[in-house]
Amino acid sequence: MIEIIPVIDLKCGIAVSGKSGEREKYRPLESVYSPSPDPVNIALSLRAAGARSIYIADLDAIEGTGSNLEAVRRVNHILPVILDAGVRDRETFHFLLEFASRVVVATETLDSTGELEEILRNYPSERTVISVDVKDMKLHSRNLEMGLEEFRDLLTGYESDIILLDIGAVGTSGGFNRELLELFRPLIGRVIPGGGVLPEEIPELEAMGVRAVLVGRALHEGMVRPG
Repeated sequence: MIEIIPVIDLKCGIAVSGKSGEREKYRPLESVYSPSPDPVNIALSLRAAGARSIYIADLDAIEGTGSNLEAVRRVNHILPVILDAGVRDRETFHFLLEFASRVVVATETLDSTGELEEILRNYPSERTVISVDVKDMKLHSRNLEMGLEEFRDLLTGYESDIILLDIGAVGTSGGFNRELLELFRPLIGRVIPGGGVLPEEIPELEAMGVRAVLVGRALHEGMVRPG
């Protein structure tokens, strides 16, 4: 059965929510799973509801303004954390393994494809997740200048799971990006779609061969359960 992975973003020690990656407009998260935006309380409730893991984006770390790593460590004792905290290179990836079960290497912050391949060659695939960050069907990155197809082809020789994160769809409940998913269909068994996924789309994704999906807003509003 497809895994529904809850998503929370952390900023200044609390869970926050917003849409379309407009981080300056994010507000404390309101979730049916907790009366407060405390990440530990949210994780405890999610585990009780059947969650098997949790995806956390540490926005302060990604933006280089601080971190929420001690909160991540506490959550990781409750649920295995898939952590995006702004990996740039092998050194930052190695450091973050101390805090989470799996560490995300995201195109937004990655220094180079050479650093990505260093990570993929030297660390177990079960601890590594690649995030293909996309805006307007273009690879979203501070440092990489390449097309989506070229980046997809780079990943074919490895086994790590691949998050397809349509940043413009985050928090919108606008549905998953079908064009993006189709582009990555050759790697469908490793793909984890994220950004705007609707509850009614989950059976379709499972039928396509998707094994897990990231769900934020729809889950926190009670429209879909984790697990």
